[in-house]
Amino acid sequence: MSSSSDFVGELLHRNAAWAERIGNANPDLFPRNAKGQSPQILWIGCSDSRAGDGCLDLLPGDVFVHRNIANLLPYNDLSSLSVVQFAVEVLKVKHIVVCGHYNCGGVIACLGSKRLGLLDNWLRNLRDVRAKNKAELDKITDFHERVNRFVELNVIHQVHNVKKLSPVVDATREGRLQVHGLVYDVASGRLKPLDIPEDPNADDYLVLELDQSLE
Repeated sequence: MSSSSDFVGELLHRNAAWAERIGNANPDLFPRNAKGQSPQILWIGCSDSRAGDGCLDLLPGDVFVHRNIANLLPYNDLSSLSVVQFAVEVLKVKHIVVCGHYNCGGVIACLGSKRLGLLDNWLRNLRDVRAKNKAELDKITDFHERVNRFVELNVIHQVHNVKKLSPVVDATREGRLQVHGLVYDVASGRLKPLDIPEDPNADDYLVLELDQSLE
């Protein structure tokens, strides 16, 4: 078994080779990044090791990233909400990409009923998506196809969640932000764009200004 120093040493060796390769190909990149960041994209993806933003083939500084299990955007998650607000209001990103991936472990778990401990609290948000789309999912007899469709439905639901956030509402109304839904295929490395239907309940969540009657 390798010692801790051997492990860190290997990481440092790989990092040095990477930094030299990227720096030689893009001499201005690291000095520019040292002065600040101005990414155009906020990537909201799954924590799965196979499905990061590296599939975009972009450079450090190009993408602001938030990842969690099953790429969820719950209304009460301060981490993801803070990321979105910072990306939209401070960094002024022009695109938000919500990206799920096929063969997602969180999705597979939510198609079953096995207790998972603390993780169950997080995945409750995903089970809500399943419950909302139960009729459609129950009609799909092939398990693999059901998983894939659940993945797509979850991305659609999370895009709708993003679009309900106040910073996103303001930026989209001003025409400076677009929100996209994608799915990554771990078996091919390719991204698939999703057609995102209009959220029939969007207007019920729209808050544009303070209701004076509440003061």
